[in-house]
Amino acid sequence: MDRLIYIAMTGAQQTFEHQAVTAHNLANAGTAGFKSETVAFRPAHVQGPGLPTRAYAMAASTGADLSGGEVQRTGRELDIAIQGDGFIAVQARDGTEAYTRDGGLQLDTEGVLQTRSGLQVLGEGGPIVVPQDSTVSIGQDGTVSITNNGQSLANVTVVGKIKLVNPPHEQVAKGVDGLFRLKSGAQAEPDSSVSVVAGAIESSNVNAVSTMVDMINLARKFDMHMKMLQSVDGNAQRASQLLTTTPS
Repeated sequence: MDRLIYIAMTGAQQTFEHQAVTAHNLANAGTAGFKSETVAFRPAHVQGPGLPTRAYAMAASTGADLSGGEVQRTGRELDIAIQGDGFIAVQARDGTEAYTRDGGLQLDTEGVLQTRSGLQVLGEGGPIVVPQDSTVSIGQDGTVSITNNGQSLANVTVVGKIKLVNPPHEQVAKGVDGLFRLKSGAQAEPDSSVSVVAGAIESSNVNAVSTMVDMINLARKFDMHMKMLQSVDGNAQRASQLLTTTPS
């Protein structure tokens, strides 16, 4: 009977944690460039003295779904969306190089190109600084060009090139900060094959409807596990009553 308790108890716990991941995905259905996290279950034997006759359920994150989201046109000059595979290189809060698909860029008070969350966008030659009173355009290859206001459009100056990378998916891991990094801890090399669409951003790849259905199914699974525990408890009480009953 205790074998069923292990399965039901750990199944309820892991389902609850799976719900948390699914809720996180659902909450980011409107976050530009967000990649949903995926979870899988597997059985594991309880290790200890004696034979491994008890098993429990274990949920493990299998990474992130790197499929692309919908490219939405914004017309804003600092918005870019990655076409196909690839990432934009940024400097994370801890100072390390990390990668994102969120192409909603902006300029800080000093004209440094950064993400909307305040992370500095890395250029192939260092930080990209845009002078004030200038019009910015970003090319398909990530080249950032400016035209000083009041000057002819022919007077174009290149101020930098966004570092675009495309490491193999199996070498990339998603961190708790939502950014991607190489599992080896190294820095990815620029990839000239990565291209961007200017005046657009990539939406989240979370399907809100299917994710909501997943939330409902997980709630039902959790309820099922709890009913199994109640059933085991009821059986244990009845067995105890039978064993303690004195024959008349």
